[in-house]
Amino acid sequence: MRTSNSPHISGRWRRIGSTAVATGALVFAGLGTAAHATALTPHHVSAKAVATAVAKAHVQYESACDATPKKGYAACNALRVTAGTTAYMEKQAALKGVTAKTLKPNATAATPTGYGPSDLQDAYGLTDASANNGSGETIAIVDAYDDPNAAADLATYRSYYGLPACTVANGCFKKVSQTGSTTSLPTADSGWAGEISLDLDMVSAIAPNAKILLVEASSSSMANLGKAVNEAVSLGAKFVSNSYGGSESSSDTSYDSSYFNHPGVAITVSAGDEGYGAEYPAASKYVTAVGGTKLSASSTTRGWTESVWKTSSTEGTGSGCSAYDAKPTWQTDASCTKRMIADVSAVADPATGVSVYDSYGSDGTGWNTYGGTSASAPIIASVYALAGTPGSSDYPAAYPYADTSALNDVTSGNNGSCSVSYYCTAKSGYDGPTGLGTPAGLDAFTG
Repeated sequence: MRTSNSPHISGRWRRIGSTAVATGALVFAGLGTAAHATALTPHHVSAKAVATAVAKAHVQYESACDATPKKGYAACNALRVTAGTTAYMEKQAALKGVTAKTLKPNATAATPTGYGPSDLQDAYGLTDASANNGSGETIAIVDAYDDPNAAADLATYRSYYGLPACTVANGCFKKVSQTGSTTSLPTADSGWAGEISLDLDMVSAIAPNAKILLVEASSSSMANLGKAVNEAVSLGAKFVSNSYGGSESSSDTSYDSSYFNHPGVAITVSAGDEGYGAEYPAASKYVTAVGGTKLSASSTTRGWTESVWKTSSTEGTGSGCSAYDAKPTWQTDASCTKRMIADVSAVADPATGVSVYDSYGSDGTGWNTYGGTSASAPIIASVYALAGTPGSSDYPAAYPYADTSALNDVTSGNNGSCSVSYYCTAKSGYDGPTGLGTPAGLDAFTG
């Protein structure tokens, strides 16, 4: 794993930490459980004062799975905050009338330092649905390698936030290899364990009543990850989240037919964390490609606003026109004749990141804040689960295109430079970085 404060390094898969500044205040609502809200007196602090404090937020982060994959392999799209103060931390400090403490690399955080379940549910209009929907549904998480502490860390996260227990014993949580074995699991990996914790916690945050199936591929090769997707579907999951990606190749269309063509299953894939540019399997015509946003406070009725997540020209949400994958029938943007990324989006900026509990390996320092489109993909998979089982012959990626009014249109920001403006720049209606927008309830995710 590599961390740096030096200028950005170019190259498709060379990731370094950087500084990101949150420019908006967080809302007063959605503080989480009583544990989250202890000793806060928001009615004594003005919104302007909180906004001023939150504007100081700055973070450094590193890629959880920092590697340069060879052809046919993928890296995870999780970014772990290693230093600085998140927007959530600045807000909490302002509400208490104190100065925010600064995170130091590898320092253990005693309490969460990022958004919790009620923040995310509030931001995406899911509070009631998260409380009442999802029972009987199984959401699968596909990642590479093993997280030995997955069950224990999941229990810690859910207990802290007052969510229903999800354990092997009560039948809610199951961990298997890509062949379905519960005992013969892949080699453990600290970086991918952080990715796994992020995925499990985001499913818990959005769909706490759903069952969770973790399928661990034996390596990060596209073939093994694809086999894990097939295993997840064969075990009954109707919602499969994939928080990884690699460079496009001429093999992608064969991967499509072998691993991602599953009618009746909502398969979500991260759009990538390196700014403008297409990744696979987000480019698959059979999946919902999920972009990333910066989630900030607003004085609007919603109480939140979003813009394209971009830290630099090489750090931000991915997007682009695929070089190989055919355009699905439900996409109608004018300039890209092939598959366009993304379809929808959710929070991914590390500066406005989400709380995750991870205790395994060198990254397992307890409470962490994570960003990256590895956060947004499981969020969207969980929204699909709240909306109900897809039709048996449906490709759920088409659903948002049938009801665009049920999404928060993201109209500001960009993720780099491109020859066709909407490929990398937000606008009213469809654009590459954020797709059709972010969830505003469930209506855009039902058939």
